[in-house]
Amino acid sequence: MRYETVIFDLDGTLLNTLTDLTAAVNHGLTAFGLPERSAREVRTYLGNGLRMTARRAVPADTPEDLTRQVYETLCAYYADHALDATALYPQAEAALDALNAAGVRIAVVSNKADFAVQTLHKAFFAGRVRLSIGEREGCRRKPSPDMVELALRQLGAKRETAVYVGDSEVDAQTAQNSGLACILVDWGFRDRDRLEAFGFPVVSDAAGLCRAILGD
Repeated sequence: MRYETVIFDLDGTLLNTLTDLTAAVNHGLTAFGLPERSAREVRTYLGNGLRMTARRAVPADTPEDLTRQVYETLCAYYADHALDATALYPQAEAALDALNAAGVRIAVVSNKADFAVQTLHKAFFAGRVRLSIGEREGCRRKPSPDMVELALRQLGAKRETAVYVGDSEVDAQTAQNSGLACILVDWGFRDRDRLEAFGFPVVSDAAGLCRAILGD
């Protein structure tokens, strides 16, 4: 086995959350008379947590206090609607099942608020993922290595036999900052040519991901 532990990003890597996140963003925007954003626009705003998503979604001249209100409103909406349309990517579901069958330890690390991460963990990852960590007090968001290091400690895993799997530039930077090997998937929120620029392996399906993790 090439890697004994896999730490996954969540949004765009394991779960297709774009429809529900777009709805939450637009709920927050329209509540204050701000223009809606398309799903393609919201796709580019994701990766650094919902607070940063709100900052990217509001018009450039929006006062900070109004941006905060948009953020709080979209979070409250998302808390009630995180499961409306969200689903496991078929590629991710197949990979999780194969990796579990091979005895790989699996964790999820996300910049999404921890309350939402735990909701999604219960809905999709019971029996598949040992632990999921979201944004929380005292633990810096990715690309800081803090959450990855917390996951490694809680799993009792060695850095040398762990790999990070994600779908964005934030994930590539997180792996680099954490001293982990990295694999990127192209079915998520970033285009393949953008991912290839980081120099890490980029895979397109469950079989390719499992080969990269388990070895040929």
